Amino acid sequence: MTTTTTLTKEQKVLNALQEGRTLSSAQMRAFFGTGNPQAVIQSLRFKGFPIYLNVVTDTKGRSRNVYRLGTPSRAVIAAGYKAIANGTV
Repeated sequence: MTTTTTLTKEQKVLNALQEGRTLSSAQMRAFFGTGNPQAVIQSLRFKGFPIYLNVVTDTKGRSRNVYRLGTPSRAVIAAGYKAIANGTV
């Protein structure tokens, strides 16, 4: 008996980001079939993943926005702790 594991589109995007890839909204739509890439990113952010939007420029001078998984700044971590201490979370 074989078991198959079906990954959600959100999990597929997270896996790609955790592998070090950067993804544009168009890439998320094309590769993972996400209808609303911004909603997927927002959902991952609400789950605590530090996903950042960066502008990258290719060798021909074209700019595009890509998402990447990063490390939260001390200020972001401090704000989270303050929110917990104030009981707002």
